[in-house]
Amino acid sequence: MAVSDPTLEVEFDLLRTGARFVIGCDEVGRGALAGPVAVGFAAVNASVLTMPAGLRDSKMLSEPRRELLAPLAVAWAIHSAVGLASAAEVDELGIIACLGLAGKRALAELYTQGVDVAGSIVLLDGSDDWLNKALATPLSVVTRIKADRDCGSVAAASVIAKVHRDRLMIAAHDDAPGYGWASNKGYGSAAHMSAIEMLGPSPLHRKSWLKISA
Repeated sequence: MAVSDPTLEVEFDLLRTGARFVIGCDEVGRGALAGPVAVGFAAVNASVLTMPAGLRDSKMLSEPRRELLAPLAVAWAIHSAVGLASAAEVDELGIIACLGLAGKRALAELYTQGVDVAGSIVLLDGSDDWLNKALATPLSVVTRIKADRDCGSVAAASVIAKVHRDRLMIAAHDDAPGYGWASNKGYGSAAHMSAIEMLGPSPLHRKSWLKISA
């Protein structure tokens, strides 16, 4: 994957329309077989300073670089939050509904931090506005393909959410080391699939996804 440095051009264009904040949004763990799906938000306004050096889409960074950059991204963004939806919720509701549920929980955290969510614009990576599908009162959402690559706030949200979720999976590995979550983070590696065959699914596995995989 080609390395690309994000900018704040899109965010500043949106802020000039009168938005209080632009809230970059990205999801992590959508395709995993185990663990939660996470949605990260990073809110910026016109006062934000230069982005941390090397901040990029989390998929373009090594794990050590993400660990280094995550606290810098949190300190750089005016506000940030991560929301989660559990594996059990994914089984019950489906992944798209759980993206919205996790996003709704992260929005609630931003609201407690004092963010005027209703007066802001959410800059969402991708082409599908799954966030508003979960909200009783729609927000102003702008979808953009490759926003995690091109837009600083979304890249920050990506890194913050990725590190948050990875740490949860590493902690879960300590309780169930047989699945190799410290390395695969719940994704369907060959070793992970073999462990499921030998040990059976754990409470952190998305059981409906295992049936699909089988």
